[in-house]
Amino acid sequence: MISRRTILKRLSAMPLLGGIIGSAAPLSSAVAATALAPRNLVKELGIRTFINAAGTYTAMTGSLMQDEVMETIQAASKEFMMLDDVQTKVGEKIAAIVHAESAVVTAGCFSAMTLGLAGVLTGMDQKKVEALPQLEGTGMKSEVIVQKGHNVGYSHALTNTGCKMVFVETVEEVEKAINEKTAMMWFLHIQSDQGKIMHQEWVNLAKKHNIPTMIDIAADVPPVENLWKFHEMGFDLVCVSGGKAMRGPQSAGILMGKKHLIAAARLSMPPRGSTIGRGMKVNKEEILGMYVALEKFVGQDQQKEWKMWEDRVAHIADAVKKVNGVTTETIRPELGNHTPTLRIKWEPAKINLTTKALQEALRNGDPSIEIVGEQGGISLTTWMLKPGQEKIVATRLKEELAKAAV
Repeated sequence: MISRRTILKRLSAMPLLGGIIGSAAPLSSAVAATALAPRNLVKELGIRTFINAAGTYTAMTGSLMQDEVMETIQAASKEFMMLDDVQTKVGEKIAAIVHAESAVVTAGCFSAMTLGLAGVLTGMDQKKVEALPQLEGTGMKSEVIVQKGHNVGYSHALTNTGCKMVFVETVEEVEKAINEKTAMMWFLHIQSDQGKIMHQEWVNLAKKHNIPTMIDIAADVPPVENLWKFHEMGFDLVCVSGGKAMRGPQSAGILMGKKHLIAAARLSMPPRGSTIGRGMKVNKEEILGMYVALEKFVGQDQQKEWKMWEDRVAHIADAVKKVNGVTTETIRPELGNHTPTLRIKWEPAKINLTTKALQEALRNGDPSIEIVGEQGGISLTTWMLKPGQEKIVATRLKEELAKAAV
């Protein structure tokens, strides 16, 4: 180990070294030149970038953070702060924006679900917090009721706590499933049309039996009103992704809802150890960046944004429809990625092109473009496009479709 005396000796030589470096003009110029030419790691590592006409998919790194978010992240990186203090102060601001009693920034929506259920199970009991995911012999409840149509994989976030999923379809089945082990009733908004029990009835059933409720709205913003709609409906906890429409850090999400449940959930979050959430770390930069992203998203002109997306979709549709045999349809999905979405189809007898071949042609082109493949065609959205990229997408799609014309 280097002694304190040795360190002091080395530090005492610094002025001399500094003088030598300072007197060497060529070296100073080289340093300055280096500062003016930052590394382009994306190019250096050979990472493919692309125009995102597909949407806010995790595999495609969600959305792009806006300048204000990045400025906040960079500024926060220059100072030390106590993590709990950052979460508390930011949580108060977020809660006010979304009309909730309390809120906390999590490591994505999946993390919000795990931590939210952890809070429901443990309350403020530290021994129970440290016991998770071991439930047997702890006095904690162990079952979560879910509609069968909502079971699409995300419920794994809930089984991380050690809980068992109990699947139901009807109100009668819910009534039969409720027992002394029932910890929570979970609702997946994007699959709400696949279940027989809708939001308000689900909440009412839970309240009748004094059971907490949670809803996952990961990709269900916009509309912006969804950020407070489900609190007002009576859900105890609401989980949302931060790196999609709100354009916060891709690794951030928000858990919001009842104050006592958020407080309990935080006991399983960093900086505390010996918890199931220790690895779900969110740094101060992400927390502050998420707050700024939310603030900006809620404050923007939603109608103006929607009109911009529609205009971009219309531009692409007008271009591809000029190719004989191509038809388009603009839809607005009610659940998940609620934005103007363009579906493009073509007659095989007039255009000899498969969906996969079109995707690969766009992906391998310059610039690379990502779209979504569908049965008998493709679909695309424009909300993740940079200004002007709709023209590039329109041109490339028209080129490839025309090239395949019989």
